[in-house]
Amino acid sequence: MNNLDGKEKFALITGASMGLGRELAFELAKRKINLVLVSLGNEGLDDLCKKLKEYGIKVHFFETDLTRRVELLELTSRIKGSYNLNILINNAGVGGSKEFEKTDITYIDSIIDLNIRALVLTTRELLPVLKKNKPSYILNVSSMASFSPIGFKTIYPASKVFIDYFTRGLAEELKGTGISASVVHPGPMKTNMHVIKRINKHGFLGRMGVMSPEKVAEIAVNKMFRRRSSILAGTVNRLNFLLIKILPSCITLPLLTKAVKKEIQKDSE
Repeated sequence: MNNLDGKEKFALITGASMGLGRELAFELAKRKINLVLVSLGNEGLDDLCKKLKEYGIKVHFFETDLTRRVELLELTSRIKGSYNLNILINNAGVGGSKEFEKTDITYIDSIIDLNIRALVLTTRELLPVLKKNKPSYILNVSSMASFSPIGFKTIYPASKVFIDYFTRGLAEELKGTGISASVVHPGPMKTNMHVIKRINKHGFLGRMGVMSPEKVAEIAVNKMFRRRSSILAGTVNRLNFLLIKILPSCITLPLLTKAVKKEIQKDSE
């Protein structure tokens, strides 16, 4: 399907089948923005697209494993040849809590390949399309975890720091081009029962700043269109950010690590 002949613009969202990605799709649909959704196969994108079309927009989807370079490049090639893309939202990501010594190579690769390499390559490949359809917007999803290292979650926060630095550097590089780059740092979100259970294991500290993905999506999209380079969602998360910056890491790092260790211990019981 080729949509290049028309004047209609599209937004692409990766990791769109659930959680924040799904709510970002609904937030854009409410604003009458056409969508191209990406996720792994068999995650319900077909049904989701039918619901989004009720907003009177065009919605297309691709089932792709972004950790596979060939599939990623095939996807971006198809997007470049078919859609007037002016919004790119890199939401796909993966995390987890494990003792580093016990992590296997597959677990490590999954975080690095999806959170870092796929995000960078997707942005690089689609940037020429965004330049043709200005004004354009890039929104990358990082995490509150990017503001501090965390024991038993060593790789995930490091990957989210990369997203933060990459996006803010790109935003500076793109100044004056008609393309903005924004990074959003969600805190804990009530996305499904498994996540809610995991949040509750962290106790009071882990529950601070918990928000619904719907509200995070609303804030993220609003500030993306205002071309904010760094986005924090919610008053509590802004306060948490200030505390992390003010307090020395000798205090924050043990506290955060203790909360994650408690989660792992409960899982093993």
